[in-house]
Amino acid sequence: MAEVGIFVGTVYGNALLVAEEAEPLLAAAGHQVKLFADPTLEDWQQYAEGVVLVITSTTGRGDLPDCIVPLYQGIKDKLGYQPTLRYGMIALGDSSYEEFCGAGKKFDQLLQAQSAQRLGEVLRVDATENPEPEEVTSPWVARWAKLIG
Repeated sequence: MAEVGIFVGTVYGNALLVAEEAEPLLAAAGHQVKLFADPTLEDWQQYAEGVVLVITSTTGRGDLPDCIVPLYQGIKDKLGYQPTLRYGMIALGDSSYEEFCGAGKKFDQLLQAQSAQRLGEVLRVDATENPEPEEVTSPWVARWAKLIG
């Protein structure tokens, strides 16, 4: 099975809650899992040949949460090309804002531009429809765990 790093960008804690729910699901599927609530580029680079799951909420302006901005900038400025990286993306947002799930979209676009291999589709979770996001994310994570192999 795979080594999976879960990288979290959270504003009010919902993305961290989702990550904490995802961790045992991935472990139960046989994967070695480590959660990074304050992720660094050094943490990320440990998974260059592996699998990452990015779980990020979005600020009201559609931006990345402060805790994940340094990671995003490091990936953008220092890595450039990541063809051996496999990843999944869970984007949390609120559709009443113009830039719904903007942080997840931005992070996904960066990884796509760097030739990383996305496993499955980006999961976009709308807080107005799903006030308890793990009800949507947990089944997705269970399915995603099987795509890792």
